[in-house]
Amino acid sequence: MSSEGEQTVCAAFQATVAERGDEVALRTRGGEVQLTWREYDARVRRVAAGLHALGLRRGDTLAIMLTNRPEFHVVDGAAMHLGAVPFSIYNTSSAEQVEFLLRDSGARIAIVEAAFRDRVACEQVVCADELDSLPAGNLDFDAAWQAVRPEDLLTLIYTSGTTGDPKGVQLSHRNMRFTMASYDAVLHFPRGGDVVSYLPMAHIAERNCSHYFPMRFGFRVTCCPDAREVVGYFPEVRPAWFFAVPRVFEKLRAAIEAGADERLRGVISRGQAGARADGDEAVLAALHAKLGLDRIQALNVGAAPTPPEVIDFFHAIGLPLGELWGMSETTAIGACNPPERVKVGTVGPPVPGVQIRLADDGEIELRGPCVMPGYHGRPDLTRDAFTPDGWLLTGDVGAFDADGYLSIVDRKKELIINAAGKNMSPANIESRLKAASPLIGSAVVIGDRRPYNVALIVLEEGGDGAAASEEAVAAAVEAANARLSTVEQVKRFTILDAEWEPGGDELTPTMKLKRKPIAAKYAAEIEALYA
Repeated sequence: MSSEGEQTVCAAFQATVAERGDEVALRTRGGEVQLTWREYDARVRRVAAGLHALGLRRGDTLAIMLTNRPEFHVVDGAAMHLGAVPFSIYNTSSAEQVEFLLRDSGARIAIVEAAFRDRVACEQVVCADELDSLPAGNLDFDAAWQAVRPEDLLTLIYTSGTTGDPKGVQLSHRNMRFTMASYDAVLHFPRGGDVVSYLPMAHIAERNCSHYFPMRFGFRVTCCPDAREVVGYFPEVRPAWFFAVPRVFEKLRAAIEAGADERLRGVISRGQAGARADGDEAVLAALHAKLGLDRIQALNVGAAPTPPEVIDFFHAIGLPLGELWGMSETTAIGACNPPERVKVGTVGPPVPGVQIRLADDGEIELRGPCVMPGYHGRPDLTRDAFTPDGWLLTGDVGAFDADGYLSIVDRKKELIINAAGKNMSPANIESRLKAASPLIGSAVVIGDRRPYNVALIVLEEGGDGAAASEEAVAAAVEAANARLSTVEQVKRFTILDAEWEPGGDELTPTMKLKRKPIAAKYAAEIEALYA
């Protein structure tokens, strides 16, 4: 891995172009758009010349506000080869939020969807459909990318801003090359396998999975502009690797259970009990083929706590789902379950090359070549993010088991300490609630400095808050409580007549809960639960 860290992502891209030039690199559903690696490279070169003609130079930032489409990869790759620093903006961002990111990053040029044009006030704004009209320019492309150094910045990842303005996490080529190699050592990425691009490119997980990692491992990327449709892409794409947030797997589990016949239900039951029978493997093979997961080699979940029963379910149907853990500040790597040795309830042992230790209060501290150089333009925040001896303060509370596998307890600042002084994790309680019924879309547990826990519940899209739903949610809360300690149990709940959208008042674009804004917005409902 040390040699990987001394190379750039540009070098990885060019090596893959040379090795796989005639293979498809980027495509859309149904193959309406397809670019081979050689065509991808040709477009990157053309757009790099155009961006250079607009004045983009090494070290400059470039704002990108695009959906998941081939043009994103081309534009970002072009800027990268110039030694510039492209960063992505969440499509749900308001004009005010976009203005902050442009000001903070110093970007003078933005590439956007035509539909987002009015939200982006930048010196030069180019719509994605106008890339072919960029000036030709005069650029020595190969000299430009060969001048890029491993320590140069590759991108900025702006944090979701659950506690104040977003911070620009700076990531270098060295950070990314190390992360590629370390994950590969654990997950053994299939060269040339298929992946789906569907999460926001402003999120480090998607940027890794479907943008940078393909440059190193030759993945064929199918672009899915609507994340809600990603499971429908599986039968066509048949991915070799897939990463998702817990909600995707919770919904997939609910769909499989709803469509299961008596025979499949029996196979699942025996799988959960660890007692396979003759013929079960054939039933599971048929299920995998129907789902489009018959070529899957690695299946991962992260970014939020995953209910153990969800992971158990996928193991029961022969799909070795494993949790992993990382942060934007660590290039989305830290710990990962090996596919052949998954331990449910943990995020796995530290990956090769990463060191993790626990502070006296349980906070996870980390160091390794994946750790960011710092926050863009904020030396004060960078200084505060590290211990005096150079370990990154993650803000997550964790615990190791006897085998060296790490479990995430919760965010340090989000732990509930009730009126009796008992500490508990709201995220783990919330994951139990959501796992208890597919009807529950979002759940927020309140209980800090209170005598008992209550919950605000938002129904899954399509729920209507009627009496039947109330009864079903009550049953789900009771089922979740049965798996919680007495102090953790939810004593009262209310169903909100609301829809919580990513990027709205209650959820970040990556669907993390905005706890303080939720507590303020629904203060009356919360107080009523304690009346």
